[in-house]
Amino acid sequence: MAKQDLPYIIIGGGIGGLACALALARKGFRSVLLEQAAEFGEIGAGIQLGPNVFRMFDKLGVTDKVRKLAVFPEYLMMRDAITADIVTRIDLDGAFLERFGNPYAVIHRADLHRAMQEACEEYPAFITMKTSQKVVDIDDTGERVAVRTEAGEAYEGAAIIGADGLWSVVRQKIVGDGKPVVSGHVTYRAVLPTSEVPEELRAWAMIIWAGEKTHLVQYPMRGGELYNLVAVFHSDKFAEGWDSYGDPEELHQRFAKTCEPVRTLLGKIESWRMWVLCDRPPIRDWSRGNITLLGDAAHPMLQYLAQGANMAIEDAVCLARKIELAKGDNPAAFLAYQQERYLRTARVQLTAKLYGEAYHASNAARDLRNAVLGARSQKEAMDSMAWLYDPPPIGE
Repeated sequence: MAKQDLPYIIIGGGIGGLACALALARKGFRSVLLEQAAEFGEIGAGIQLGPNVFRMFDKLGVTDKVRKLAVFPEYLMMRDAITADIVTRIDLDGAFLERFGNPYAVIHRADLHRAMQEACEEYPAFITMKTSQKVVDIDDTGERVAVRTEAGEAYEGAAIIGADGLWSVVRQKIVGDGKPVVSGHVTYRAVLPTSEVPEELRAWAMIIWAGEKTHLVQYPMRGGELYNLVAVFHSDKFAEGWDSYGDPEELHQRFAKTCEPVRTLLGKIESWRMWVLCDRPPIRDWSRGNITLLGDAAHPMLQYLAQGANMAIEDAVCLARKIELAKGDNPAAFLAYQQERYLRTARVQLTAKLYGEAYHASNAARDLRNAVLGARSQKEAMDSMAWLYDPPPIGE
């Protein structure tokens, strides 16, 4: 079989991997998508979708699917978690829609994943999806690539795209930078039925309560049936780990000095899932030969800019376009792809860290945050987002 007849092997069946398979299929390229879990799915709860990613949904043909499942908040708001004062509010209708051309939305992560998976299933001639395929070895001979899984399966392809997340196996083969960096921040996630949220705390909005070394995020999902709650605090008790049960006692201890509304919301949840937040320093080279990385495997970031999945989807659209333009020269396509993406994703990685410091500010830094953000006009707030929400055209 000639190299150009071989499929692309995508390792990782999360949102980024599915977006990549879909983007390639829409350009006429075949792929085999390998997921290590027994079934395709997403762990977690809510996810935020900026205007930038809606442009990518248009290119992937999934905008209608996503819009049916998403909630479109009326505004973004930061409140001081100590005093409950409103620090800043950004309305998301009118001027925002006119300025960015697309909405801001929130969605259950599993719903977005399912929408992407259903879209992939509409291309059976181009996308082969395999589960229970934990990759243990990859090889690039120059002519083709080979992948071997723990289940004893072997796959040959034209190239490998590592979309296998923060702990990427593929990254270690081509970057080799070991474990990710532990931030010292822990996040607890929970979903609460709206009926259990006090009426005075319900809002069709994305609200962040910014405390001292803590913050809480709340927003509605699934048509308003549920509320997503994300509590983040500084902790040195955990070196690594994710999707384990959190310790409510530590959670309430860390938020003890916050205002009554925050403590009320936290008190409504009996069971929390816990993640230790990690990232890696930005890099400019995440490709080697016929192997490249995508999403968190290439540029893992802290959650404070709410752009992790958005960046992975942008990656997918960009990568498919570079492959199309390279006409079979995958190493050239991969280098062109990373060259177009690395400065933007590095900026998001570094800005996310800065946002984390602002959210968790104390003393004079907290007062400065409140004063600066509180003094901004709506136009100034939108102008500050333009670098992120008005990116250069991708895939055109």
